[in-house]
Amino acid sequence: MKKKYQNAFFAFGIAVLILMASQLDFAEAWKSLTHAGYWFFAVVALWAFLYVFNTSSWWLIIHSKNGEGAYEATNHEGTGGESRRTLEQTSEEKISFPWLYKVTVSGFALNYATPGGLMGGEPYRMMMLAPKIGTERASSSVILYVMTHIFSHFWFWLLSIPLYLLTQHVSTFMAIVLSVMTSVCLLAIWFFMKGYRRGLAVSGMNLLRHIPFVKRWAKPFVEKHREQLDTIDRQIAALHNQSPRTFWTAVGLELSCRIASALEVLFTLLVFMPSVNYFDCILVISFTTLFANMLFFMPLQLGGREGGFLMSITGLGFGLTAEAALNAAIFVALIVRIRELIWTAIGLLLIKFDRKKD
Repeated sequence: MKKKYQNAFFAFGIAVLILMASQLDFAEAWKSLTHAGYWFFAVVALWAFLYVFNTSSWWLIIHSKNGEGAYEATNHEGTGGESRRTLEQTSEEKISFPWLYKVTVSGFALNYATPGGLMGGEPYRMMMLAPKIGTERASSSVILYVMTHIFSHFWFWLLSIPLYLLTQHVSTFMAIVLSVMTSVCLLAIWFFMKGYRRGLAVSGMNLLRHIPFVKRWAKPFVEKHREQLDTIDRQIAALHNQSPRTFWTAVGLELSCRIASALEVLFTLLVFMPSVNYFDCILVISFTTLFANMLFFMPLQLGGREGGFLMSITGLGFGLTAEAALNAAIFVALIVRIRELIWTAIGLLLIKFDRKKD
């Protein structure tokens, strides 16, 4: 990626980081940090491990043999055999796991900043990857990874429902909520499976053609890039249709990351309750992420994640009084927000570490 684009992403991230930090009550944040003690360092270190899951999933998608085969097929005409072989050989050497880990962390750091979470990190990932494997393959791998990342969320929420039924008392209201969740998750999983088989690039762009303010840009874009979008869809479909083992391994890694992320809540709640149950922490993460994603349009997800922790922790109770559960929810939300600030700063610094010009 050219240095000017790196600087643009970096400047944008810094501005957002300052905005995120300005939302904190520094006195309350310091009080929470001192209360958390060494568990806070465990929370921060945990995410260095969780990003390995994310990177591994994306790495599998990029290096899948079928993805490379699709790339070869779509670039056979008009490309010399020698240059094509050179690109195939160097792409395997250039896209190392440590480099991809760095791009993954930086991409998520930019995603923390934007409404919907896909307006900063995904363009950055595509621009970093394109010089190594070509624009079309870079775009398809990023789109496919995003689809897999979101797909795993719906599986996580769906699998949390029987866990709730087995471990919690189910009121009439919760029975209705869980029924709705089940229907939505199953519908979303069906939609994504259909998208994996046929691709979503063309259909997604066609959908934008009907959205006010965006359709003026989307219509000429689709007409101009129809061939490239078809190629991206073929590459997306190739992984699922021809390499199901790679596909489900990537999904499994993302799902494992969702489950392991409950350790963050566990480490934080151990400050209040030494006997906290890990399965309850999974439910906290499940309902919190569900609520936060329902408010995807909120910049920085301000209030969404905090509200999710508040509802899930106070709802589950954990054997605490109402006031203690409220304090625990606020404490967890604040620790998580500080952790996000730290990893956002780390991700931005990693952007500047890539000095190479393409």
